[in-house]
Amino acid sequence: MTYNVAIIGTGADPDERDRDGYAMAYRHAPGYIRLDECNLIACADIVKENAEAFADNFDLNHVYTDHEKLLRECDLDIVSVCVPPAVHAEIVTDCTSEGDLQAIHCEKPMATTWADCQEMVEVCERHGVQLTIDHQRRLAKPAQEAKRIVDEGTIGELRRVEWSEVNLFDAGSHLFDLCDYITDGATPEWVLAGIDTDPNNEWFGTVNEVQAIAQWGYEDGTQGVASTGEGNRPTFIDAYLRLVGEDGEIEIEPDDGPQIRVRTDGGWESVDTDNETIFNPRLTLPELVVNKVADTLPLINKQFEEPPTHYERAIEHVVNSLQEGTEPLLAGSNVLRGTELVFACWESARRGERVELPLDIEGNPLKEILDQKSTSESSPASEPLQPN
Repeated sequence: MTYNVAIIGTGADPDERDRDGYAMAYRHAPGYIRLDECNLIACADIVKENAEAFADNFDLNHVYTDHEKLLRECDLDIVSVCVPPAVHAEIVTDCTSEGDLQAIHCEKPMATTWADCQEMVEVCERHGVQLTIDHQRRLAKPAQEAKRIVDEGTIGELRRVEWSEVNLFDAGSHLFDLCDYITDGATPEWVLAGIDTDPNNEWFGTVNEVQAIAQWGYEDGTQGVASTGEGNRPTFIDAYLRLVGEDGEIEIEPDDGPQIRVRTDGGWESVDTDNETIFNPRLTLPELVVNKVADTLPLINKQFEEPPTHYERAIEHVVNSLQEGTEPLLAGSNVLRGTELVFACWESARRGERVELPLDIEGNPLKEILDQKSTSESSPASEPLQPN
């Protein structure tokens, strides 16, 4: 079977990598194009020039500025949603009510309110649409190797997960999701967090905290600790992701050197990931050497092509899951558990106390904190009491 595919939200410049937004659609498109089962036929963006540039780049005949019109007029099976997080829920809901889609692959983070995150999962389940969120790092070899080592019992029973990133929501949602993956979807029970804020710290149109310390606990007794810091703000956890067991530890690092290492007896041992990082697959060292030699010799082409990106690998997984009728690793219901921890951290900071789960809120606690702070700062100071 061949699936007709469209992308909603093309963005402007695929090379413009800043917090105002770079075009994730340009990362999704190659994932569909490389698959024989998929036919990328259409795109939509509210900025006409952006949609047209994307269509020209990928040779698409159907170009829209109105996504609802696209959904009505094109016979689609799969849609990638690459708009900013604040409108994820609206677009996903529209995709289930227009046309007859089989699958929606949405960029992360899920949405900017807890109610919207839950609604995305509920509406897709109600309409029988496969919803996946692009937390592609679940499919990275370092993550899968770490999970294999944990599952084999090499470090004993898992006691704690620790991680460090720049923020809890945009970047940190990947880590909460990886923790959910490593713990086999363990149910989180409580969260205690403190944060520092800056209303100008926006990532892709959505405000993020600038520093946080968070702790949480799962139903099975495993605990989590996270530390975040934007810019030069320090974090107190010195690993991207650390898994602490009763008999040892595993660390995943995104920098040069071993991408994953294990310690069970006082010394670290690196684990082979075929040169793949948590962020990107890469050619192995022997493959790089062969290509470099080929570059110096006339009439000899490079021997090895770059491997599929994690974005492309995620889309292949999404399509395979759809074909086989199996639940994808990136299923919205799975991602929802890690996403709840983000909102719970903000809510704990808002209340100034530990928060029990499941969350009993609907909105965005970080926005409420900032709104309250703004109101307080703009209110006139109280008049001093005058003596009688």
